[in-house]
Amino acid sequence: MSLGIHDFDFELPERLIAQQPSHPRDHAKLLVYDRATQRIQDRYFYELDSLLEADTTLVLNNSRVEKCRLLFEGGKTEIFVLDTIEPYHVQAMVRPGKKFKMGKRVLLAPDLYAEVLSITEDGLRTLKLSHSLGDAVFAPFKHTPLPPYIAQNEALSEEYQTIYAKDEGSKAAPTAGLHFTPELMQRIAKSGISVEELTLHVGMGTFAPVKTERIQEHIMHEERYFLPEGVAERLNNTPHITAVGTTSVRVLESVVALSMEVESGANRKFEAGSGSTDIFITPGYHYQAVDALITNFHLPKSTLLMLVAAFVGLEEMHRIYAHAIATEYRFYSFGDAMLLR
Repeated sequence: MSLGIHDFDFELPERLIAQQPSHPRDHAKLLVYDRATQRIQDRYFYELDSLLEADTTLVLNNSRVEKCRLLFEGGKTEIFVLDTIEPYHVQAMVRPGKKFKMGKRVLLAPDLYAEVLSITEDGLRTLKLSHSLGDAVFAPFKHTPLPPYIAQNEALSEEYQTIYAKDEGSKAAPTAGLHFTPELMQRIAKSGISVEELTLHVGMGTFAPVKTERIQEHIMHEERYFLPEGVAERLNNTPHITAVGTTSVRVLESVVALSMEVESGANRKFEAGSGSTDIFITPGYHYQAVDALITNFHLPKSTLLMLVAAFVGLEEMHRIYAHAIATEYRFYSFGDAMLLR
């Protein structure tokens, strides 16, 4: 299937881009779509426990957003850490770029420096810091990054974490999980639905636009994941899997694909372990691991939207999004959600 980037475009009124989360979190709207009947229902996230299959296993991504945005001089100078190469060396986006010239030693704060070791074609810097990034001297300058389409607000930092976030390492939140509350989790547990956790550290590539006209030419970003052995064993014995978020989908489809390549079997099998995945899911992809998906509403022309289109079909994806816009669902990280089953 040869598809162009414009096949994944749509017009979104700016007023529908959520700048604040729902309060309580689980009072976000939930669009429910059934693939078998193509029926759309308008519900609320707090109803989720009654909408899930009784024999399903809910799979969550427990990655925590790290404070990787460093602001100095009242925000005039910024270092956004993408990767820690070693304690004193980081790869980062910087602002303003003209301040971080090759070989220059930049004063960030009293007794705190960054030396520019290299600059890539797309402007990323390798920096040598005067102190380890984990040193307490950096603490006052560290901030949780919010997506570029949300007005930066320190008060929202904790709301940009899931209630079950544990392992720090993401540059952005696995946003489908932001809707869960302790009360909803208790009701899900009481209903007998199993809940499992894996880890995928969300990279900045999740916001990277697809710039190629033919989507097959897009180079997908890599993200690190970890699937615990006990979780893999239990998933191998569950008849139905509901992935919370596209990040959970990427892990599950990656590890099941790896195991099926090795064993050439028709039955899905999950292999525990850690690694990196650059899986790119687009229409025409055959889902092997996931039976249902909970996700937010995504950016036009994004790889996340393509993943959704692969799950429900391109035409149905556009119909679902048209319904969401017409009925004023809220979009993106702090927006509403959908359950696709």
